[in-house]
Amino acid sequence: MLPVGLQLYSVREYAQDDFEGTVRKVAAMGYAGVEPAGFPGTTPEAAGKLFKELGLVAPSAHTALPLGDQKNEVLDAMQAIGCPRIISGKGPADFETMDKTKAACDLFNEANQVARANGMMFGIHNHWWEYQKLEDRYIYQIMLELLDPAIFFELDTYWIQTAGVDPAQIAREMGTRAPFLHIKDGPCVKSEPMTAAGDGVMNFPAIVEAGRPHTEWLIVELDRCATDMMAAVEKSYRYLVQSGLGKGNK
Repeated sequence: MLPVGLQLYSVREYAQDDFEGTVRKVAAMGYAGVEPAGFPGTTPEAAGKLFKELGLVAPSAHTALPLGDQKNEVLDAMQAIGCPRIISGKGPADFETMDKTKAACDLFNEANQVARANGMMFGIHNHWWEYQKLEDRYIYQIMLELLDPAIFFELDTYWIQTAGVDPAQIAREMGTRAPFLHIKDGPCVKSEPMTAAGDGVMNFPAIVEAGRPHTEWLIVELDRCATDMMAAVEKSYRYLVQSGLGKGNK
């Protein structure tokens, strides 16, 4: 079974007030790993020590692009938490035209070169806009042509389905390019809040099975939730483990 991690962006409101206490609660739930998205109320060094103490792996982290003035900050943070994979992305305006899409991919390729030169890997996290069409092709297909093959993808399965595309088919299509699946659930309506995994319309058994030969981690991420976020995060973990889709530390 695949290890289950939590994107800490999900619990950002708690972490801002008490990063250590929040991460300790996540570890107590049984999560095997965490995926940071910044370090609210703490430092990368302190976070790295905490993760190690709790036996939490940081398989990846969401950061700014490791370019320009932020290059050293990003690289130093990744080293501090012992994280090998940098993940970033771009907003919908960056893919409105073919020229903008090419410019975004140029930046991703540059970021990938920096990551690889420093012994790390670079990947892209999607939202719904990469699964819309531009000039009769899906934007993600254009990206695949423009990006260095070494760049991996963290497939946000919920946003793919919200865009009207089958995430299981994408997981099969991406193959080894997609080592991580983001797990979130809900009605798959952009304006509506999300739910704990298992409480919405997502078919996670089919999605996980499609990606199984290549997936390395299942990472829960709830951008927003109508119910208590900590309860939803714990319920998501229990659903994945009890359904035999993933495993944790307990």
